[in-house]
Amino acid sequence: MIRNIIFDMGNVLLRYDPEVPLDLYCQTEEEKNVIRKELFGGEEWVQGDLGLITNEEKYNTIRLRIPEEMHPALKRCVYEWSICMKPVSGAFDFCEYMKKKGYRLFVLSNASDEFYDYFPKFAPLDYFDGVVVSSDLHKIKPDIEIFEYLLHTYQLVPRECLFLDDMEPNVRGAERTGMQGEVFLGDFERIKEKYHL
Repeated sequence: MIRNIIFDMGNVLLRYDPEVPLDLYCQTEEEKNVIRKELFGGEEWVQGDLGLITNEEKYNTIRLRIPEEMHPALKRCVYEWSICMKPVSGAFDFCEYMKKKGYRLFVLSNASDEFYDYFPKFAPLDYFDGVVVSSDLHKIKPDIEIFEYLLHTYQLVPRECLFLDDMEPNVRGAERTGMQGEVFLGDFERIKEKYHL
C-alpha cells in the first residue's frame, strides 16, 4: 500500500525550461545555442546541483569558453535562469488532494542551493513532510545513495513509496531501492487512476 508520495521538483512541481531565460536574455540563435550547451548542458550545471560550485564560479568558468560578446547574456542566464520556475499545472491541487487523503509528501530534487530561493513559490518547505536537495548532500539522482538517504532520514518503507520524476534514469534509481516509480508526463489524473490514489 502506498503511504508516501515523493516528488521530483523540476517538471513535476515547478516547470524547468531553460528556453525561457534563453529567449529573454539572448540576442541571437547562435548565442542561445552556445549558452544552452555550455551552461544548461555543461558540467558546471551538474557541479552546481552537487553543491560543489557557486554561481560566481559557474559564470567565471564558462565565460572563458565562450565569446566575450556573449558574457552579458551568460551572466543573466546564470543568475536569473529560475525565472522559468513556475508551478506545473495541477501540481499544487494534486498535493492538496493527496494531503487530504492522508498521504505523506516528500520532495527529492537535483538542485543547487538556489532551490531555497525559488521553491517557496510553489509551497513553504514545511508544507512537505520532508525535503532532500542534492546540493546539501553532494549526491545527485540517479545515485542510489540519495534515495537511501531519504528513506533512512524519514524512516520510510520503500514499498510504501511512490516516486514521481520526469527523467526515466531517476525513476529506475528509485526502483532499485524497492520504491514504486513512475515517469511523470504531466498527467496527475493518470497517476491517481493508475495507483488508485
